[in-house]
Amino acid sequence: MPVVMPIYGTRPEAIKMAPIVAALKKSDVLDCFVTVTGQHRSMLDQVNNLFGIEPDHDLNIFEHGQSLNGILARTIDGLEKLFTVNRPDAVIVQGDTTTSTAAAMAAFYHGIPVVHLEAGLRSGDPSSPFPEEGNRKITSQIASLHLAPTEGSRQNLLAENISPENIVVTGNTVIDALLATVEKNIPFVDPVLEDLAASGRKILLVTTHRRENQGEGMQGIGRALARIAAAEPDLTIVLPIHANPVVREAVLPHLEGLANVLITEPLEYGEFTRLLSLAHIILTDSGGVQEEAPSLGVPVLVMRENTERPEAVEAGVVKLIGTDEDRIVAEVGLLLHDQESFSSMSEAMNPYGDGTAAERSVAVLERLVLKRSTERCRSTGCLK
Repeated sequence: MPVVMPIYGTRPEAIKMAPIVAALKKSDVLDCFVTVTGQHRSMLDQVNNLFGIEPDHDLNIFEHGQSLNGILARTIDGLEKLFTVNRPDAVIVQGDTTTSTAAAMAAFYHGIPVVHLEAGLRSGDPSSPFPEEGNRKITSQIASLHLAPTEGSRQNLLAENISPENIVVTGNTVIDALLATVEKNIPFVDPVLEDLAASGRKILLVTTHRRENQGEGMQGIGRALARIAAAEPDLTIVLPIHANPVVREAVLPHLEGLANVLITEPLEYGEFTRLLSLAHIILTDSGGVQEEAPSLGVPVLVMRENTERPEAVEAGVVKLIGTDEDRIVAEVGLLLHDQESFSSMSEAMNPYGDGTAAERSVAVLERLVLKRSTERCRSTGCLK
């Protein structure tokens, strides 16, 4: 059978690729050869274990203190060697990481069709988010098939002169992964989190890590959280702190000794989805959380000046608030104390899908790969 090779290397990619891998494994017409780069090591392995994925090949490129150029170079070099031995009929890359762009480039140089999952996201600013905005635009230029999560993403691609016949709106596979994982109600390893879940207290879940927020922006986030904790003693702020020491040094000093602030290490995906479902409000600069939380009816305040996911803002489930300290405090307070504002965000529909994006994506893949295999066979004379 024709071989499709999903390639991914980070936790966000793994989450969104897992439903695709599962759907490919069920296909009667395509074979699946999973390759990981290991750009994120432990976090990537956690997600693969959760979804029962055993990669067929692991480039294992991770290095401490790795640079973006280093990731790019090691990924392309590793795939160069792999493609020489195992040439797939198509490669699938997801989103906008350095792994996805490097894999797309390596496949393109070998004449292998590139399928771009979650194609067409645009913030309009190459520096925000960085390097993601540049990465996804590069991938769009060399992809053969664009699996767009929304009609807005499709319109972005059409505006860049991508042929409409090469774009399919599928929904976002992150919703497939989220709904399947939340159903498992995975227990927390930390007993403090289990006690919090049982307590019924309102939770403000916070995640922050964006490069463009590092520095004064992140200092402001830390100060804002301290003010919210002092003003809202009945609220528990939960912050799974990013591993980046720059993030920790900016945020943690402001939160020391606050009884209603719970700092944890990064949570495994299963635990994190459960925490998402328990949260009353989410304060984040993450892209993926903007897509996930609305499916659970949780309002999302985004600490960024722009977003490549405007559909959620337009639907009213996400609100852009930036990193200004006073505004963060005010917007969280509004949702805590104004029921109309809270209800308008928590009851809006999620624009990112219904949990069947992977099935639609693989159906499109089957048609594409079989069509190309037939055309190649005709050109070489194996079909008469």
